[in-house]
Amino acid sequence: MENASLVDEYGYVKDGKVFLKGYLEYEDRQIGEVKRTEQEALDYFKNRFIIAENKVSQLEHDIEEAQNKGSYLTKLVQLRKKLLGFDALGDFPPLLKRLDDQEAILTELIKTNQLKNLEIKRALIAEAEAIADSTDWRTTADALQEIKTKWIKTGPVDKSVEAEVEGRFQELLDGFFQRRREFFNEQNKVIQERLDKYDELIRLAFRAGRNPDLDAAYQEIRRLNNAWKMVGEVPIKKSGKLYKQFKKATTNFYTKYNEAKGIVIQKKIDPRIEAQMKMADEAERLAKQSDIFAAAERAKVLLNSWKEVKVPFKMQDKQLNERFRAACDKIFELSYLGRVLSRKYPAFELKSQSEQIRTKIREMEYLVRREKSDLQLALQDADSLDPNNDADKQILNKINTQKRKIAMKETILREFQKQLETVGY
Repeated sequence: MENASLVDEYGYVKDGKVFLKGYLEYEDRQIGEVKRTEQEALDYFKNRFIIAENKVSQLEHDIEEAQNKGSYLTKLVQLRKKLLGFDALGDFPPLLKRLDDQEAILTELIKTNQLKNLEIKRALIAEAEAIADSTDWRTTADALQEIKTKWIKTGPVDKSVEAEVEGRFQELLDGFFQRRREFFNEQNKVIQERLDKYDELIRLAFRAGRNPDLDAAYQEIRRLNNAWKMVGEVPIKKSGKLYKQFKKATTNFYTKYNEAKGIVIQKKIDPRIEAQMKMADEAERLAKQSDIFAAAERAKVLLNSWKEVKVPFKMQDKQLNERFRAACDKIFELSYLGRVLSRKYPAFELKSQSEQIRTKIREMEYLVRREKSDLQLALQDADSLDPNNDADKQILNKINTQKRKIAMKETILREFQKQLETVGY
């Protein structure tokens, strides 16, 4: 400070330059130059000290509010470094002391957190160790991925044990996934060998089918069939395509063999389908019997029996289903007509045959007109109905039932017209 032209509590001006007085172990240092007057220069750098104070206060506030306080240690160290080189005039030691106090708090907090993190990571290692030798590949892989997610979310541990802990965890993961890769590589190798074997059997089956010696070819096809069963599993999508080719080869041969030997193969019918066929035949006979009321009672029993026969969807015979439903519809329509005739025409049985038929036609035509009118009303709002909505779906099903009943009434009407032509007017 010798020869200083202007001295302040925290600095001075010398030879047109502004200096900050040394503090703690730091010596005096130049922080600026006089631009206009010496006093203005000192005042300018005093005002700059407010910036330093604000930065320290802001950091203290941020640390206080933060959830993860430890993450501010680096910012604190950087701020201390900036303060030591900050160009301003003021009392720096108290600011540095405040940073030292915060650093002590953060260091202790980080140490505590690192101990907790170490405890958590060792527990995660123990979890991984318990399952790392498993061969339940999918379940274990999912479990290890979940453990890894928890590991990533867990903060760091002390540098002295970090390499050991991280290394052990990675070793467990690498060990499991390496074993899994080797297993599936081996599996893929086995599957490829099986696929090659299936391809070979298909080739041999087609070749056997071309052999003119049918008896020798028959023995070869049987051998190939047995060999096919012994190959082993492959992915279902591929197995389906392969079996379809093999089945084509063997079916073609058996067809040729049976034709040459005069063998007639009776196609097997599933017992459930057979039971339905019998019910459909009975329903069609009932629709022709004279006592239609007794037929209707029996048809109700058949309907319940039909529902009890649980045929898988893929096995259902659509044509058979339609036969049975049509026969039952006809029985119930004729039964209803019979009740109408009994109520409206007490002496119906005394009428001539032709008059009876004409009366049936007249009443049935009336029923058709009435139901068509009802259907027309129902169809007015049908376009706005959503088939995926349960309530709308019920309405659409009811409309379809109405259409079916009208179609059956019209079929019965045509039969009555033919009967009338037969007996004469």
